[in-house]
Amino acid sequence: MTTVTEHFREARDFLLAHREDYATAYEGFRWPRPERFNWALDWFDVIADGNDRTALHIVEEDGAEARLSFAELSARSNRIANWLSGRGVRREDRLLVMLGNQTELWETALAAMKIGAVVIPATPLLGPADLRDRVERGRVAHVLVRAEDTGKFDEVPGGYTRIAVGGAPEGWQPYEDAYDAPAGFTPDGPTHCDDPLMLYFTSGTTARPKLVEHTHASYPVGHLATMYWIGLKPGDVHLNISSPGWAKHAWSNLFAPWSAEATVFIHNYTRFDATRLMAEMDRAGVTSFCAPPTVWRMLIQADLTQLRTPPREAVAAGEPLNPEVIEQVRRSWGVTIRDGFGQTETAVQVSNSPGQPLKTGSMGRPSPGYKVVLLDPVSGEPGADEGEIALDLATRPVGVMTGYHGDADLTAEAMAGGFYRTGDIGSRDADGYITYVGRTDDVFKASDYKISPFELESALLEHEAVAEAAVVPAPDELRLAVPKAYVVLAAGWEPGPDTAKVLFEHSREVLAPYKRLRRLEFADLPKTVSGKIRRIELREATAAGSADEYREEDFR
Repeated sequence: MTTVTEHFREARDFLLAHREDYATAYEGFRWPRPERFNWALDWFDVIADGNDRTALHIVEEDGAEARLSFAELSARSNRIANWLSGRGVRREDRLLVMLGNQTELWETALAAMKIGAVVIPATPLLGPADLRDRVERGRVAHVLVRAEDTGKFDEVPGGYTRIAVGGAPEGWQPYEDAYDAPAGFTPDGPTHCDDPLMLYFTSGTTARPKLVEHTHASYPVGHLATMYWIGLKPGDVHLNISSPGWAKHAWSNLFAPWSAEATVFIHNYTRFDATRLMAEMDRAGVTSFCAPPTVWRMLIQADLTQLRTPPREAVAAGEPLNPEVIEQVRRSWGVTIRDGFGQTETAVQVSNSPGQPLKTGSMGRPSPGYKVVLLDPVSGEPGADEGEIALDLATRPVGVMTGYHGDADLTAEAMAGGFYRTGDIGSRDADGYITYVGRTDDVFKASDYKISPFELESALLEHEAVAEAAVVPAPDELRLAVPKAYVVLAAGWEPGPDTAKVLFEHSREVLAPYKRLRRLEFADLPKTVSGKIRRIELREATAAGSADEYREEDFR
């Protein structure tokens, strides 16, 4: 009889065997759907048995390093699991974990999984108000945080267990005591695939954060698709730049690399330094690299040729990556950054997988295990050339959330008609490649022409003066709305009418007349703690008007 571990391995190995053969991978992949599965016990502990290869390598800003092998992490997580059980952590208890990129984060993730506790990841950037919301809506029974963050919980009421890492103030239990617990762990029962594993609060770019529920299948198994997109294989050293507390950290710093038996490499820094990052990548032998667009845009401001040995694989996720950034990296590294599209609610849905023909601006084709459709904006029926990106749930992909916890109406709306609706608009060409257009609530009309902010932002980024840009609609008496850009300038450029004139001229050169920028303002971009642009704030500021705004007609 095939064990759950063997079943998972077969699916993984099929994707590894066809990592550059998209057609075979897409047509032949079948999700493993065991009734019972615990990734920490049934996968990680199995590959960790007697395995002294490095599983986790962390380099601090001061040069200090931590390395843990697969075998060491297996034993440590057993001790943590036993100790947490002794502190009253039980199956399906809610455990809020707020740690940085430190070894305790990975130990705790594995330990909680072994127990069957439900983890609520939280970034250390959160303040008391956000934490109060998470504790209340998440019905948190236990919190595990860095010692320097314990004071935030003075304003967060509740009878939850308090555990501190790196020193325990009064009323908190010291995490370090866990290392004296027994090294052998025995679970209190089987883990079912549909048991809850994680509750993620979304970044809240347009509304109050939603609470996304994932199971012991939807993320651990679902991220086989993410492994395939990145192009990971056994023995790789993978660097993913992502803040703990957000879904992408679990995607690419936990499930995808360790499902592939790769090393997770982390470089901690307080301020981004492209030169130092590339030096550490060289020293660690990074073979695959994933970063959000913000990091890629900062990287190309530096001399990319400082990286002596570029990674074999380079990917970007979080927001669409502009073509100009991709081209600059290709010229310097000889590597093409491959976009991927997914959400906290899912694993990667659409991606450019390794070895496939790439189309400029396209985020690729549906991931193995996903049937992606575009829903007509009028009829809501699938089959549109342009429409809302949605997943066909007739054969439900494993890597889709259970739903929005505690909100049946919102879940029903997202899953209406047998489709999971992403809220993003895309277009599909004759070869099945999907190009991102924008969020359903970001795309707007000007003089009855549909405007994609992403397209205009990409055009702006082609100019050397622009480091970042965000486009929103500005009210206009004649056209109803016109495109306005908020611009963050690259080093060496100063805000003012001279630079505004240059960018308006650039807009006229590269954009059709109905698309070109009509208004412009130099300003920092408001972002969520996960780094995504809060366009709702920009739309509100635009509606209110600004004395710092430049208008195209002023430069004719």
